[in-house]
Amino acid sequence: MKEQVKDKLYELFSLEGKVILMTGAAGAIGRVLAKGMAQAGGTMMLCDREKDGLEELRKEILQEGGKGETYVLDVTDLANIEETTEKIIREYGQIDVLVNLAGINKRVALLEGDEETFDRIIDVNLKGTYFMSQAVAKHMKEKQKGSIINVTSYNAVMMLGGNGVYCASKSGVAALTRSQAIEWAKYGIRSNALSPGHISTRLTAQLWEDPMRSKYMLDRIAMARPGKPEDLLGMTILLASDASAYMSGMMYHVDGGCLAGGQPWEIKG
Repeated sequence: MKEQVKDKLYELFSLEGKVILMTGAAGAIGRVLAKGMAQAGGTMMLCDREKDGLEELRKEILQEGGKGETYVLDVTDLANIEETTEKIIREYGQIDVLVNLAGINKRVALLEGDEETFDRIIDVNLKGTYFMSQAVAKHMKEKQKGSIINVTSYNAVMMLGGNGVYCASKSGVAALTRSQAIEWAKYGIRSNALSPGHISTRLTAQLWEDPMRSKYMLDRIAMARPGKPEDLLGMTILLASDASAYMSGMMYHVDGGCLAGGQPWEIKG
């Protein structure tokens, strides 16, 4: 029976033979997802602006028996996007999965936001996702097959004060995902959005260490704990694998029950 289970899971979820391009790979979430997808058999094309972080990640993947290459990539540079995509196609002949993970945020009140901050967040989170997807989809179209995973946020539907531009950018990514799904379905390309909730990383540590903010967040999470990057891996592998062959145009929230309503009132009876 064990072998039957292994065979069926391999058939459904294996990423073996798939070339996976991931932007933002050197970040806290990217590292976990990249290593996990490599362990599931994916050949990882690791893209980020942080060269040292990429090289460290690649070494870890290779040490664990996985496959990966690194490409220094700035998703706000359209020429860089084209060059990187073309280089991967020349070297590997295909890109089966694109994970648009690169993203930034700067918390600022709407009345105090400046044009530079607005442009930077929109350029990375929304414009970068748009043109990265466009470049890769042209090659997926030739193969008549591909999966795009756009990483959005639960902030695409649930707003937080001080996150106005970020929320707008992620709402845009969610809408872009649906547009990709309907326009590119005829080319065999699926597009879905992975929507993390409150994930604890080095960059969000200041929020979790703040008594008021951490209580606010925990009260709104049904599971009463912050998410970990590892919590996002299962859904990512599902969306990248053939197990999700009939899934497209949807946003999948991994938020511990936050959008469901958070922790319930105490019931006495």
